[in-house]
Amino acid sequence: MLAKIIALCIYVLILFLIGYVASKRIKNISDFYVGGKKIGYWAVAFSARATGESGWILIGLTGMGALAGLSAFWVVVGEVLGVAISWLFMAKPFKRLTDKYDSVTVPDYLESHFKTKTHWLRGVSATVLSIFVVIYVSSQIDATGIAFESMLDMNYYYGAILGFLIVLVYIFVGGFVAVVWSDLFQGLLMFLGLVALPLVVWFSMDTEINIMEQLNDIDPALINIWGGETDPWLNLATILGFSAIGLGFLGSPQVYVRFMSIKNETEITKGSRVAILFTLLTDFAAVSIGILARVFFTESGQDPEAILGIGGADVLGMMTEYFLPLVLTAIYVAIILSAIMSTIDSLLVMASSAIVRDFYQKIFRPDISNSQLTKTSRWVTLIIALMALGLAMVIAVVAPERQVFWVIIFGWSGIAATFCPVIILSLFWKAYSEAGAIASMISGFLSVILVKFVLQESETLGIYFEKIDVLLPSFLIALGFGWLFTKLMPRPQ
Repeated sequence: MLAKIIALCIYVLILFLIGYVASKRIKNISDFYVGGKKIGYWAVAFSARATGESGWILIGLTGMGALAGLSAFWVVVGEVLGVAISWLFMAKPFKRLTDKYDSVTVPDYLESHFKTKTHWLRGVSATVLSIFVVIYVSSQIDATGIAFESMLDMNYYYGAILGFLIVLVYIFVGGFVAVVWSDLFQGLLMFLGLVALPLVVWFSMDTEINIMEQLNDIDPALINIWGGETDPWLNLATILGFSAIGLGFLGSPQVYVRFMSIKNETEITKGSRVAILFTLLTDFAAVSIGILARVFFTESGQDPEAILGIGGADVLGMMTEYFLPLVLTAIYVAIILSAIMSTIDSLLVMASSAIVRDFYQKIFRPDISNSQLTKTSRWVTLIIALMALGLAMVIAVVAPERQVFWVIIFGWSGIAATFCPVIILSLFWKAYSEAGAIASMISGFLSVILVKFVLQESETLGIYFEKIDVLLPSFLIALGFGWLFTKLMPRPQ
């Protein structure tokens, strides 16, 4: 336990040092929110991937591998495709336009792109972004508490609050620069930890164990890449649901603000190789860890369901405890926290920008000075963080049996369904209008709620919507409404 605490303290000190050094580079609001648009490709690539993967990959995807078996690799397919399309086809035109408009936030970009004369577009985008960011951050704080409880035997509530305070301090001091630099450090930890662990486990296990045979003995569905259900439509829904998670990389603001911050388009070309390789290796490793855990702990006579815990946190924890020496286990505690905190910090800065830049400055106080705006940004970040912490505590009390990765996906899907269709259509369809953009955002936002709380409760089709989850249908509905309202209310020539 002492080694774990020492590793955690070293990790926290590094984050605070990053925040202090980054604070020296904060001169104006552009520095606070997009690092003055001078960030290099290594930092942007690792920051984008660390933010996009979050606690989902270590706590969620490992647990999903243990639960679903080979079919969980469809998540890897979807995420690699999403990241590749985003970096190879969307990042450069987005960077070009945001530089042209001198945008600091995604609502900035949208308002400039559509040459809107009102603040409706900015207001809707900032409002929806703030709501889902609070939900998403609360799920990450929840994951932090689970990780502390699982790996340090700390009280869940103390762990959640401690992780929350760590993130808040270095954001409060260093803004976006601190977030990106810390994400580079944390993303490197995630990459090394995830790729190394399945290799260590594989070479440590009995060579006579046949993974496929063992999975088949546990449950034949685990070795069926198509899902293992008797109903083929249910299998198709499962595959689409897993793969569609990658849609969130096609315009989510927490990822695309990194494209604003990168130095130039040449850096995007370099960064694309890093981002795609990072996604392929880490996602594949996470699913493999879950599958190996299911085989090993079942073979050793333990209850396979006991390793899953809340959202799969116990999968990684038990694997590291069993296969690694104490010092390395302590480092994995820091790796799990890295995955979670790299998303919390990015989302808090983004939500702060939506409220301060897009509401306060652009609508109510266009005359406010940069120094006042930067100071206000820090306090708004604190308020949003406290709201997310409160929501996380409420969820923990109300739903003690929750599966944390589904809560994370709900927040991720809400942001993605609201913004990704708008970003895609604005980049590739010149006729796309402001009315179409507003319709896309509102319909995407409402569809996530509709699918989750209405369609999934249907007695006949509910099971199919559960498997396909909320993102894909909400995404398609948002694209449809964007096309329809553009035709009804076309863009002025």
